[in-house]
Amino acid sequence: MKRLAFLFALLFSSSFIYAQTQGPAIAWDKNTHDFGDITQGEKVEHTFKFTNTGTEPLIITNVEVTCGCTTPKGWPRDPINPGGRGEITVQFDSTHKIGRQNKVSTVISNAAAGNTQVTFSVNVLEKKRAN
Repeated sequence: MKRLAFLFALLFSSSFIYAQTQGPAIAWDKNTHDFGDITQGEKVEHTFKFTNTGTEPLIITNVEVTCGCTTPKGWPRDPINPGGRGEITVQFDSTHKIGRQNKVSTVISNAAAGNTQVTFSVNVLEKKRAN
């Protein structure tokens, strides 16, 4: 009887795990980045790389940012097949910014787990003015 209960539990849990991995899925190589210190007025950008670890093509429809200082520079417009790789590049313009900045970009897609986010941080140092 214990064997039967164990077998049933094993089958149930494996079918649950299998159901969770169906559809497109984004697996980021790294979903955060720290630019360190930059001088006010500099523009910096970073490319976030990912893999579609799902079972169906991944379609990214938009990358939303939280302010005008952050710009999504590009993302794949064509579907990414299972096992395929892609990149999303985000630029930050430090004009009119000072101090520590933490920014979030939301990736809108058909991923089974829903939308996902990439983040970056940067410390903007005041631009020295000539006397």
